[in-house]
Parts: sequence; C-alpha cells; structure tokens
Amino acid sequence: MTLPSSASSSASSPTVADSGRPPEHPAQRRVLTVLVISQVVSGAGLTAGIVVGALLAEEMLGSTGLAGIPSALFTGGSMLGALGIGRLCQRRGRRPGLGLGYAVGALGSIGVVAAVAADNVPLLLVSLLVYGAGTATNLLARYAGADLASPDRRGRALSRVLLAATLGAVAGPNLVTVTGDVAQAWGIPRLAGPFLLAAFGYAAAAAVLGTLLRPDPLHLARAQAAERENAAARENARTAKEPDGSGAVAAEDRTARGPGVATGLWVMLLGQVVKVAIMTMTPVHLAAHGHGTGATGLVISLHIGAMFLPSPLSGMLVDRLGALPVAAASGVTLCAAAVLAGVAPTDSVAVLAGALVLAGVAWNLGLVSGTAIVTAAVPPTRSASTQGLVDVGLAVAGSTGGLLSGLVVTAGGYSTLALGGAVVALLVLPVAARAARDTRAARTVHAG
Repeated sequence: MTLPSSASSSASSPTVADSGRPPEHPAQRRVLTVLVISQVVSGAGLTAGIVVGALLAEEMLGSTGLAGIPSALFTGGSMLGALGIGRLCQRRGRRPGLGLGYAVGALGSIGVVAAVAADNVPLLLVSLLVYGAGTATNLLARYAGADLASPDRRGRALSRVLLAATLGAVAGPNLVTVTGDVAQAWGIPRLAGPFLLAAFGYAAAAAVLGTLLRPDPLHLARAQAAERENAAARENARTAKEPDGSGAVAAEDRTARGPGVATGLWVMLLGQVVKVAIMTMTPVHLAAHGHGTGATGLVISLHIGAMFLPSPLSGMLVDRLGALPVAAASGVTLCAAAVLAGVAPTDSVAVLAGALVLAGVAWNLGLVSGTAIVTAAVPPTRSASTQGLVDVGLAVAGSTGGLLSGLVVTAGGYSTLALGGAVVALLVLPVAARAARDTRAARTVHAG
C-alpha cells in the first residue's frame, strides 16, 4: 500500500459531497486501524495498577488507609504524561507523542516489578508515577481517532479507538493468577505479575505506533483545515462583491458556537473522580469481606469491559442526539451505580459487580460526550495541547479520587464513599443544562 504524504493528502483533501456531508478522509481508515491495534495490545497495561495497585500498597505500606496511594500516583503520573504528550503531539504530531508515552509507561511497569522484587517502597512510588504515562497515552489516543473524522462521525470515530482497548483491558484482570504464576516462577512476588504484562503491552503499542502511524493524522487534519479556510476565504472574496452579501453571511454561519472546552472538561472530570474513587477501593472492600483475588479480578474485569464496550453506542448517541444529552445521561447513570454500590450486601459479589458495570457505562458516556465537545471546540492548530491539558484535569480528578478514597473508607466505610460519589455524579446535570442554554442563546444572537 502506498501511503500519501501530508502534502499530497492535503492537495487531495475531500470536499463536501453532493449530499452535503463531508466524506471520510482517505487516510482515516488506515489511521483507525493502526490506533485499534495499538489500543488492543496496550489495554492490558491499563488495568495492572487498578487490579493490584491498592493491594500492593496495603501489603508494602502496611495500612488500608494508604491503599489509595498507588491510584493517586499513577493518575498523577498520567497528569504529567498528558501534559508532556499533548505538548509533544502539538509540536511533532501524534506518532512521536503517543509512541513515547507508551514507551515511558513500559519503563514504569518494569520499575514496579523491580520495586516489588526488592521490597523497595521508594522505587515503587516513583515507578507508579512513571507507569501513569501509559494510562495517559491510552486515553489521549482517542483524540487521534477524531482528528480526521467529519463532525457527524466524530463520536463513532473516537469511540472505536476506546473500544479497541477492551480486549486487553478485560483480559488483564482475568490474567492475575496466570501472570502471578509467571512472576513467582521468576522469583518475583505474585502481585507484580500484572505489571509484567503491562510492560509488554505498552512496549508493543509503542512499536506499532512508531512504525505504522504514517502519515500523521494531526498533520493531515491541520492541512485539511487550512484548505477549508482558504476555500472559505476565496468564496467570501468572490461573493462579497454581490449586492446582497450572501456569501459572507453563509460563510459566517458555519462558525455558530457550540459548547466550549470547559463544558467537556467538567463532564469528564466529574465522572472520573467518582469512578476512580469507587473502583480503587472495591478490591480492598472485597478482600476485607473474605472474597479472593479471583472474585476481585472478575468484578474489575466486568467494570473495565463496561468502560469500553459501550463505546459504539455512546458514539452513535453523540452523533445523533448531541453531546449534551448524552453527558446528562452519564451523570444520572453514575449516580445510580454509586447508590447500588453503597447498598450492595457485603456477601454479594454479583450486586457489587452490577454496580461497577453500571459505573463503567456511565464513565464511557461521559468520556465520549466530553471528548466530542472538546474536539469540536478547538481547531487542529492548537487541538493537541488543549486536549493534553484537558486530560491533565482528568488525571487530577483521578488522583484526587484515588487519594481520598482510602481515607474516606477508613473514616466512614465503603458505603459512605459510594453514596458521597452519587451526589457528586449529579453535578453533571447543571453543567450540561447551562451549556445547552448558553448554546441556544449564542445561536439565537448569531442568527439575528
């Protein structure tokens, strides 16, 4: 297959079809294929810290109250990673930014294994921070899937990239026993096993992106946007001479405002802090009531699957109904999930699993709708850096949720944590309502 360069792709960028809907960019299918492959192999790395991070902290630090520290560290590392990767993508493109992010995540995974083997707490804490870069990269990849997507396909494009992480992400928790056996055979404590899998997955994803993500989708998106702007300028210049000035008005109509970046950020941030807090302490909650690692792995596996499997549905809903109604639905769904987790009987793994599945679905609705809002709100010329900053906010929310979760459970129990999360989840509703009201007002003024 001969791949077009950025310049040649720009020259042949698609124009509006006869139906009035822009066709898919010629490179979009290949870009999505490469991103899907990298997400599949990196998905296992995404879950290592979730499954055993809290258990590692409880064992090595000797306190349930400190069990949220790993989640806080690798989400803090995700914050730093998102900032650095976003800036690198802005300067160099998606391929070098995402590839380096996965490579750093692999290095952090190896560091965790070494720390557990040596029973070295400082090395563990530093390595968990570095490991977070892989998590940041896995999430930032969704923006690359939307770079070349037309507005009416944006939700489905980014959701396809999210869905691809499902295979590895669901398999990872169920491989806790197998990877533990491998680690033990190598003379390493069993809990380090999932991080061996994470190191392999992140390294493989870095190799796939570095080799195959050509041409770079962000470069093509910028060229395509520049071509559209030039075409609009030429059209305005031609029609401005007409007596009614209709050309200038028509071009201006294409810039009608939608929800801003802050709206998309808040939608994702509120879902993230609640989901991470509940998810972080669920393994500890299960262990405290006599459930083994098999039950924990199953519950987290179902939760991770629910975080990604609904992506096609979420994307379709965003494209057809709009991002704001889907965002509101995410808040209601997450509230219901948190309430269910809070009232779940301690001897019922099934009810708790159902709550975690519902929380995963809610998180997916919020992430897809929030991402679509952010992507639509910024032009390709500054999209990568803005997207990186947005995901810094997500990492801060996750770090906060992870850090506070252990303290809240120690002080008031798991039910208190879950029911408090239900209240926070509902804050998405006024955010979405205000954005919808402001958007209608802006479009009314524009039309007038």
